[in-house]
Amino acid sequence: MSLGVPVDGLPPYRIPLLAGEGMGEAEAWSVLTEDGHFLWALWRSLWLAGVSALGCVALSYPMALGLLRVPPRRRMAVLGLVLLPFTVGFVLRMAGWVGLLRDSGLVNQALIGLGLITDPLPMLYSEGAMLAGMIHGYLPFAFMPVLAALSARDPALEQAAADLGAGRLTIFRTVTLPVTARAGLAGFLLVFIPAAGEFVIPELLGPPEALLAGRAIWQEFFSSRDWPLAAAASMALLGVLILPILLWQRAPR
Repeated sequence: MSLGVPVDGLPPYRIPLLAGEGMGEAEAWSVLTEDGHFLWALWRSLWLAGVSALGCVALSYPMALGLLRVPPRRRMAVLGLVLLPFTVGFVLRMAGWVGLLRDSGLVNQALIGLGLITDPLPMLYSEGAMLAGMIHGYLPFAFMPVLAALSARDPALEQAAADLGAGRLTIFRTVTLPVTARAGLAGFLLVFIPAAGEFVIPELLGPPEALLAGRAIWQEFFSSRDWPLAAAASMALLGVLILPILLWQRAPR
């Protein structure tokens, strides 16, 4: 087999701008921009990723502040217990949510046992289940930068604010949050970028009709076998996700 001759594969290799071939890539971009289905899938993916990232950052602050109140001798042990569930495989953790949220799962059975409901609630295969899975799956990506920033902050600033009569909420809003804002933004981006292209969680926890960018790209690659359109969709998603990285690099330090 000659290394200089492209061989059909899965997906097939194509030399860009090969003479004599059609403009499949240009047609794919035209279809992508004119078809509203992928644009809607992209918008839904960005919205779910943004909500998931905000949820991860919002949970990271109380978790990190609570961990820093633990005595230093026990802090590493508690941190290990917090991160221990994340040593399990990603797919297995998401499959655990299926067992929790299904009609015969632990959550519905507990609610029925407490007399709060009589029939199981349809919690599985919903946007709420997808958000719960994304927040749980990507929480460490936001927690660790926030924890590092809170560990390095100067406690004298908060003490000075307390001496001036500020309450805990005011101290957090005016002192702690501005000092650690860059770490919170870093955690947001570390969650937002992979969550925008997520495929496993919508497949396991989302409704069948939920069309997200990752699922749409997978369908074009492996179901429709429309590789030019799938490649164009992948590049479009990549281009959208590069934008927040560029804004992050230009943000004042």
